Amino acid sequence: MAQSSSPISGVAERYAGSLFELAQQANSVAKVEADLNSFQAMLDGSADLARLIKSPVFSSEDQAKAIAAIADKAGITGLTGNFLRVVASNRRLFAVPGMIKAFRQIAAEHRGEAAAEVTSAHALTAAQQTELKAALKSVAGKDVAITVTVDPSLLGGLVVKMGSRQIDTSLKTKLNSLKLALKEVG
Repeated sequence: MAQSSSPISGVAERYAGSLFELAQQANSVAKVEADLNSFQAMLDGSADLARLIKSPVFSSEDQAKAIAAIADKAGITGLTGNFLRVVASNRRLFAVPGMIKAFRQIAAEHRGEAAAEVTSAHALTAAQQTELKAALKSVAGKDVAITVTVDPSLLGGLVVKMGSRQIDTSLKTKLNSLKLALKEVG
């Protein structure tokens, strides 16, 4: 995995690597990945949870209690539940989104897949995701695991990040390029 200069990504990669090793030993990589995806969905859907994770105002005890209650209520138990509790007690909750992303990349590489992050203006149907995976497979030369996020500000199109490559076909980018071109002319 490429090393980054950001301390947050370094922390995230180390924690994700440790979690992956533990999951591999327990033969539960798929379960941990599913639990992390479910936690990410909760994080994406709750501004309060995002604030809890990012804010340094909350004490480690408060964060640990809140994460334990959230994990228990969501049915995130075992290795993933314990992992989230340890991360909270170590005051590393701010890096959880990076940890989840890094874990997905490690798991995809282990399965022989390439990982791609796709941002679209609207939710993709199953057929569109299948077609996108097939197109990315022809580029990458191997199966591709995609993570789709929705950003309505794109207006239309997609932004695909796979490794160090980024393909931006969003309407927002095209309009910004056109705006710049018109400024240069006039």
